[in-house]
Amino acid sequence: MMNKPPSIRSLWQRLGLGLILGFLVLLALALFGDIRQVIRTAQNFEWRVYPLALGLTLFNYTLRFIKWHYYLHQMGVTNLAWYQSLRLFIAGFPLAVTPGKVGEALKAVWVHQKSGLPVAQGISVVLAERISDGLAVLILSASGVLAYPQYWPAFATIALILLAGVILSQFRSLILGIFDLISRLRWINRLIPPLRQFYEGAFILFRPQATLIAVMLGGISWLGEGIGFYLILTGLGLPATAQTAGLAIFILAFSTVIGAVSTLPGGLGAAEASITGMLVLLAHIPHAQAAAATLLIRLATLWFGVTLGLITWSVSPDLLGLMTRPSLSPEHE
Repeated sequence: MMNKPPSIRSLWQRLGLGLILGFLVLLALALFGDIRQVIRTAQNFEWRVYPLALGLTLFNYTLRFIKWHYYLHQMGVTNLAWYQSLRLFIAGFPLAVTPGKVGEALKAVWVHQKSGLPVAQGISVVLAERISDGLAVLILSASGVLAYPQYWPAFATIALILLAGVILSQFRSLILGIFDLISRLRWINRLIPPLRQFYEGAFILFRPQATLIAVMLGGISWLGEGIGFYLILTGLGLPATAQTAGLAIFILAFSTVIGAVSTLPGGLGAAEASITGMLVLLAHIPHAQAAAATLLIRLATLWFGVTLGLITWSVSPDLLGLMTRPSLSPEHE
């Protein structure tokens, strides 16, 4: 959690590995659906709906940015203009496909350098983003889980883990008491100050009101991407019905959760396999059509965001230059 930020060379190497993995996943999808059949399916796709899907992805990003900026304000960051905050938010998109915990560490470093927020508390913002998004997509997938009970065990397990983390964070006396206890251990004592800072951030961000606002914003934003997936499915020939819309929202939301808990960069492989498999099993569509739908939605969501982030990197040399390790001790924050 408190790793040293990577050098520029290391960052590009990790990003390169993520891009290679992404290419291999897309290739595997095409092979799964038979490349010729997938190409033929894409040629028959109603491309006029694709800009709408991209617009709904931007809608998702807009609401998630509002949540990000709200979280920063909750942490007392008032000296960061909204457009600077937006730049840092978008610049974090490519970090989603880098192996390891580069995303968490580097995004927190950027916020620290621009606002003075301690790195450990910046990491708590990133964590709160992920957990609130996880709770939001679980809520969106709840009706689908009721309709398809085979997904109930995974749904319940993930929901319980996330809720337990949020609830436990509010037992402040207990957590601080644990810190006091383990601080007596000499070999771990030096980690206590940044861990305390991280926890104090989590305590603030997981308060009931902040969590409710964040989950509501997350639910609406991810609903937008679900509707975008619905449009893509109709563009591939599925009926424009409420059943198709409900299935699209459920599949995309649940697959997002699967990708997140897989710990793979960007959920690569896990999310694609989940989307394709659920389309085949639940929507009963051919493999080529399922593969094409998965390719189109991942390009319109994950890879669209990565592209926006790389464009932001190209006009933000100051961010890629902030690779020195900031102090994590309270007296230097």
